[in-house]
Amino acid sequence: MALTTLFRRKDDAPVKAEARYPALVIAALVLLGLILVIFLFADWLAPYDYRTQSLLKRLKPPSFLGGLPQHPLGTDELGRDVLSRLIYAIRFSVLVALGGTLIGALIGTTLGFIAAHFRGLTEEAIMMLADVQASLPFMMIALALIALFGGGFFLFVAIMGFYGWEVFARLTRGVVIAANTQGYATAVTALGAPARHVYLRHVLPNILSVLIVQFTLNFPQVILLETSLSFLGLGIRPPLTSLGQMLGAGRAYLTSAWWIALLPGLAIFLTTMSISIVGDWIRDRLDPTLQSR
Repeated sequence: MALTTLFRRKDDAPVKAEARYPALVIAALVLLGLILVIFLFADWLAPYDYRTQSLLKRLKPPSFLGGLPQHPLGTDELGRDVLSRLIYAIRFSVLVALGGTLIGALIGTTLGFIAAHFRGLTEEAIMMLADVQASLPFMMIALALIALFGGGFFLFVAIMGFYGWEVFARLTRGVVIAANTQGYATAVTALGAPARHVYLRHVLPNILSVLIVQFTLNFPQVILLETSLSFLGLGIRPPLTSLGQMLGAGRAYLTSAWWIALLPGLAIFLTTMSISIVGDWIRDRLDPTLQSR
């Protein structure tokens, strides 16, 4: 009987390994690893300066379609190398999304802790602000802020930071209130530990997994928001480039030079899809109710 059990465990091992790391998740992790390499080493990977123009080489197709061999993915309407621009566009778009999501997570988590700690009027005021934020289309808020303050790169990142903070605030408030009723938080508080110590050393580590999952959900949404604004010409502006900006510039050449818009569009799809897949996988791994199924 023990021998049968042993063989069953051996037979089940590949199934468990496959369930633990599905092929789709592995593919998404590989893509995210590639995006990380591009983000960190864009200066070394790009064959040309993404701002260099050559009107004599404008609208050349990719080399595999008969274009110039020195431009593997072709050139755009100003003769700029599409591969170089795509590499830097990924860097700038990811930088905006990363900075914006981090700012939103920091603002929302801080306000969530404040609401859970003080309760009363403070909690009601913060939750009312969160409700107002959630009820307004963020695109309208972003357009108003850009029109009011301009469209500098760092200012644009800060504006993106206002997206999604209300989700972090609500989530943190609910989890912290629940954590405060648990035995470990009550015991540490009873021993005379200050609230800051309790939250940073005991409550925050226990809700960190929830915040990480929410971060992976917000990140692709910020990328799509940046893409939409840059597509409309209200996001990252020249001489900088982004995936949305490349997509917007290429829409006028969809029939004659489709690669200008198709390649950044494909990069947007693969990036957001990979992050969403990995985020869902992390949520399933960290949620004990899903692990038991």
